[in-house]
Amino acid sequence: MNEPTNVKAIGIAAQPLSLAQGRLAALSWGRANAPTWLALHGWLDNAASFTRLAPRLATALDIRIVALDFRGHGHSAHIPAGSDYALWDYGHDVLDAMEALGIDQAVLLAHSMGAAVACLIAAALPERVIQLLLLDGLGALNTPADESASQLRKGLIAYRRPLSSPPRYPDMESAVAARVAGGVTPLDSMTATPLVERNTQATADGRVQMRTDSRLLKPSLVRFTPQQVLALLAEVKAPVLLIEGERGILGERDWASRARQAVPHLQRHVLEGGHHLHLEPQAVERVTDVIVEHWHQVPAGP
Repeated sequence: MNEPTNVKAIGIAAQPLSLAQGRLAALSWGRANAPTWLALHGWLDNAASFTRLAPRLATALDIRIVALDFRGHGHSAHIPAGSDYALWDYGHDVLDAMEALGIDQAVLLAHSMGAAVACLIAAALPERVIQLLLLDGLGALNTPADESASQLRKGLIAYRRPLSSPPRYPDMESAVAARVAGGVTPLDSMTATPLVERNTQATADGRVQMRTDSRLLKPSLVRFTPQQVLALLAEVKAPVLLIEGERGILGERDWASRARQAVPHLQRHVLEGGHHLHLEPQAVERVTDVIVEHWHQVPAGP
């Protein structure tokens, strides 16, 4: 599975980083002393989600992009036994990374679940966020208040069950095929390959095993209510660029429309592509163009 020629031509290799006393892993593109953006991936993905977009943006805007592996994902550490992967806890990953990188204010480039985390940070700590550049994600998954007990029940029961062993596959191609077949949203093998390569490790018997914490698959104990999510989005003061895929998860669904309307300063672009349009070889160039054009129009850079 070779990269398309135009991806290789970007010419900026990803540099691995270790942050927060080794708790968080990351990938970096661009000059070390350039203005730094933080990139936040989606659920069950990792920093390689930005493998195709980040080098383009770093070249076009002369910036540095640092893409995190959230806790339990990619090469970052898993949480201790008895802990939970609550959405708001990922906010500490963002703040810890900012502290490690010496960033007082951040531009957040965020996809899916990462977009939800970015919105939480922007709402709760508006002084820390310059802009939000969101990729097919806006606001958090939510549960109506009258379903709170049911949600908590599902989470408690699931967390009491023994953990299953991480999936193993005979080779990388099989691991990629499994991600393509079992993904929550559709994606092809070319799009999935960078994610799977970073989310796997070789075993002693020559197979490949998933790195991600299997507890990520357990249901959340608690979620925000729809009203809470809308109230949080209303507190986002930073300019927001929302890029959606035509085949993405937002579209014209009632909830997505309400979420977009709640954000005070939002520009929306809908492009050809799916949920991972920033990683799709055929869509990433257009995503890059929209971000670059937007950045030049709204010059609130660090």
